[in-house]
Amino acid sequence: MTDVPGLDCAGLSRWLAAAHPDLLERDGALSARVIAGGRSNLTYRVDGARLPLVVRRPPLGHVLSSAHDMAREHRVISALAGSPVPVPRTVDLVDDSTAAEVTGTVFFVMEHVDGAVLARPEQNADWTPAGLRGLGLELAETLADLHAVDPAAAGLADFGRPAGYLARQLATWRRQYDASRSREMPALDALQDALATRLPADHGRSAVVHGDYRLDNVIVAGPADAPRVAAVLDWEMATLGDPLVDLGMLGLYWDINAVTDGHGATSAVVAGAGYPEFDELADAYAARSGAVLPDLGWYRAFAAYKLAVILEGIHYRFRAGETVGEGFDVIGDLVEPLAADGLARTSRTTTGTGA
Repeated sequence: MTDVPGLDCAGLSRWLAAAHPDLLERDGALSARVIAGGRSNLTYRVDGARLPLVVRRPPLGHVLSSAHDMAREHRVISALAGSPVPVPRTVDLVDDSTAAEVTGTVFFVMEHVDGAVLARPEQNADWTPAGLRGLGLELAETLADLHAVDPAAAGLADFGRPAGYLARQLATWRRQYDASRSREMPALDALQDALATRLPADHGRSAVVHGDYRLDNVIVAGPADAPRVAAVLDWEMATLGDPLVDLGMLGLYWDINAVTDGHGATSAVVAGAGYPEFDELADAYAARSGAVLPDLGWYRAFAAYKLAVILEGIHYRFRAGETVGEGFDVIGDLVEPLAADGLARTSRTTTGTGA
């Protein structure tokens, strides 16, 4: 591979010339840069075509079973085109695992969406407090719109098995955790057991679930006083299941700075910037969806567990020298506080939608 780790630009140019010649400029020269640091699927911005493109591929090295599925991510983004949920326009899905001319993996190409990803507090300076408040509420409403999509009408009726979803999720993430073990993590083990003991009863609702829904997985565009969600990104964990899992994950990330207490996590959601409290997001979601929300304590604990397992997998890959980008040396430090937060939520009776 040449140019950037995991992507051969010359090979991509040859593929475009053969499969999508309308997208290639006359000289065919492309350049690429990593725009997501390889903590999960690798994302590249590609310039030099007739319009900016994005390539998504699995991470280098250690890839857990059932994770990083390019075909599933491509399918759900394509299915949501034209729905109330804004997504990038997909171009193609390619299996390059045999030819190894571009990535040596399955990858997909989509159009680039202009805008910003709000991931750090200093980025809030580009937006007014009122604008950020409205953006937060829209983020919750967009999630409700996703959960209102009819899977059958979108061609996603077989995208997952809603029955028994939560039990299967726990079993799946237990396997992922076992596949990434490199050190003793008693708090995470205890959280795993507590979640299984307190598994909620099936409430009968199922929907297209994003699996990692948060502010820094959307592109934000628009004027400073009225930003909007221009595209929802990173659909690699999407399936059909319990929609409250997405709301629990949104709650975890909304309060991640407090959860990790300075252990290296960053979020644009900070006090004084204008963002609403998570309780208000939950209320906005409920109003948009028409749903009466139960206590979300278990779902927020599960979100902490899932993120902890993901980060433990990244820590595993970092120790094996199989990551691309900066910041991986502190990823492992986040696992313990996440496990502690999840345990706290499973060990007490909570009230209120934002709990």
